[in-house]
Amino acid sequence: MASAFLALLLLAALAGPLARRLHHHPAFITGRDGRLSTSTALALAWTVILVWLLLTTLGYGLAAGGGVGWFRGEHGPLSSLTTVYLPLLGGPYVAMIAAKTVVGMRVENGSMAKPAAKPAASGRRPLRELIANDGGRTDLVDLQYVALSAVTMLYVVLFFLSDVGAGLPDLPSEIWALTGAPAGAYLVNKMAVRPNPVITDVTVSDGRLTVEGGGFTTPVLTVNDSPVPAEPDPLTGALTAPLPASVTPPFTVVVTARGLRSDPYRYEASQAS
Repeated sequence: MASAFLALLLLAALAGPLARRLHHHPAFITGRDGRLSTSTALALAWTVILVWLLLTTLGYGLAAGGGVGWFRGEHGPLSSLTTVYLPLLGGPYVAMIAAKTVVGMRVENGSMAKPAAKPAASGRRPLRELIANDGGRTDLVDLQYVALSAVTMLYVVLFFLSDVGAGLPDLPSEIWALTGAPAGAYLVNKMAVRPNPVITDVTVSDGRLTVEGGGFTTPVLTVNDSPVPAEPDPLTGALTAPLPASVTPPFTVVVTARGLRSDPYRYEASQAS
């Protein structure tokens, strides 16, 4: 019990300052578009957990395990490091590196719209971005990646705390699939997603509608399914259009470009300026 309590204190000492740092300055886990990066956040979380496991095991071995000899042997406390824990860490890192490469290439050749994120009023990025697409709607692939990874992390942490003196828990080698398979689906999703236009913000001022986002190539703008004449801003790429007098908030805005529709953006009355 004492060893588990000390292990939890060490985890808090590692994760606490890092979490506070990221809460106020999340740039380390944001992508080039300014949104929280799912793959980077999960890779960082797994790194923290593995570092914690190794430091706790090292501390226990030197303090109560009998010294260097405790680490030796075929079934020593680190025997499952290469067969279980490095593959657990490898899946998220492969997904992170490959996803950044794929997204960068697709944005460069124009096969994916990646507009900058809408600035948050608080200055902090919402955690919901970890499971949402660029339009702000929940992405099922991102959701399963985050959820399964979180369950696997909890599984590892609880098994380790149940017997710190045994070293790294001897988990089933197949457990890597709980991070590898979701990471693979996450990567395939980045490769296969269509270049739909993305709406990041809608504002209304003096009877003019402004739609910000990306992928607005030869766009058709509709408000409540009725087309309105839109003019692209040559500097920002935003679309501006007169808001029909008959339309009052809340209303739904959609942009269609190259035959592909954006996610509907719901403009609420509270957003009116």
